[in-house]
Amino acid sequence: MSLIASNLSIKHEKNFHLNDVSFSMSKGEIYTIIGRTLAGKTTLLKTIAGLISPDSGGLTFDGHDFGSIPVWKREIAMVYQQFINYPHLTVYQNVAFPLKQRGIQKTEINRRVITALSQVGLEGFGDRKIQALSGGQQQRVALARSLVKEAKIVLLDEPLVNLDYKLREQLREEFQGIFDTKASEDSILIYSSTDPVEAMQLGGQILVMDEGRIIQQASAKEIYENPISTKVSQITNDPAMNLFDGRIQDGCIVLSPEIKFDLPSHFNGLPQGDFTFGLRAAAISLDDNGFPFSVELSEISGSETFLHVRHEGLKIVGLLNLVQNFSVGEKVSVRFDTKHLYAFAPDGRLKSSPYGGLQ
Repeated sequence: MSLIASNLSIKHEKNFHLNDVSFSMSKGEIYTIIGRTLAGKTTLLKTIAGLISPDSGGLTFDGHDFGSIPVWKREIAMVYQQFINYPHLTVYQNVAFPLKQRGIQKTEINRRVITALSQVGLEGFGDRKIQALSGGQQQRVALARSLVKEAKIVLLDEPLVNLDYKLREQLREEFQGIFDTKASEDSILIYSSTDPVEAMQLGGQILVMDEGRIIQQASAKEIYENPISTKVSQITNDPAMNLFDGRIQDGCIVLSPEIKFDLPSHFNGLPQGDFTFGLRAAAISLDDNGFPFSVELSEISGSETFLHVRHEGLKIVGLLNLVQNFSVGEKVSVRFDTKHLYAFAPDGRLKSSPYGGLQ
């Protein structure tokens, strides 16, 4: 069983919402679509669900043309970022609602509802009213209502985006177990997100979207190690991967007259010339023997500190352990861990990665 998209395009006036989108998804797998706001993620999910018709291209599921199947006959469940529950119904009645609409027998409804509530950690909540639940519990109810359908395709459109940070973190971990169970039942799960951490944590296959296109599809590990372009490196890292222009010259990397360092061994096959270099925040640290920078901003995040620094036109962000205080304009010495350095061509294509990727 597979879901195959072939050259899907949706255009409104001069703007593409989907632009020549093609992919193949297999049963028993989890797929995460990651992209910035307006990348086309929701449009793609709604197209799969049949709520939007493509201007060109097509979808097939298990060898059948999806375009010829009415929406109500597609074995699809969808959870939106603005989750919807019926406030006048109990938790049990909310989850059972789509099954009652389909005329399923009461004993089967009861079995499915109890199973779904157990999967989302809401055993014993069946008699409660929706208003008595927290935001996270209400999101679980919406998820249970999609799972109870035993659909072949489950679509989740940024289901955690409207919850607070701690709750998102908690539910993200719980969803991993739920999704693994659902995938093992031969369903296809498609989850959209703007959060790189969320996408990497869910694992499975990742589809990176930008301006209506899928610009890379690969495993979470491959996306992390070998982003095929500067655009992918920005979308799939938080904070975005530091990018800076420079040259390879005489066995050195030259970023400015004051910032030069030896060529890392994984760059040995690259020619001399101009490149865009990339380095994640965690590979930038403070060192007394480093290069001179000035502090622009210090952000404390939990037990870590994001340090924004500048040297003339070069701006970078480093991730430091522990809470550390800095003053704006303070002079610091910055070290680049070049064994983690990426090289991209001037047009943005990956040329070399520390993990052996070479385009």
